[in-house]
Amino acid sequence: MRAHVVAPGPTWTPLNEADQHMPPDGLAQIGSEAPLGRAAQPEEIAPTYVYLASDADSGYTVGEVIAVTGGLVDTR
Repeated sequence: MRAHVVAPGPTWTPLNEADQHMPPDGLAQIGSEAPLGRAAQPEEIAPTYVYLASDADSGYTVGEVIAVTGGLVDTR
């Protein structure tokens, strides 16, 4: 059995706009703290899940946390 975690950073989705608690100026700031200066698009995160779902590609990968964060580093 293999277990993995995908740890995406700030990602732009339609749910960002639908969040009633998100101030309008906050939408423009999503992902701005990342070294790339922007939020990821879902199509930039999805290949990580595809990789992990493929035994041919990730069959020897075990117990990994794959950070797709645009360069953000958790310093906690």
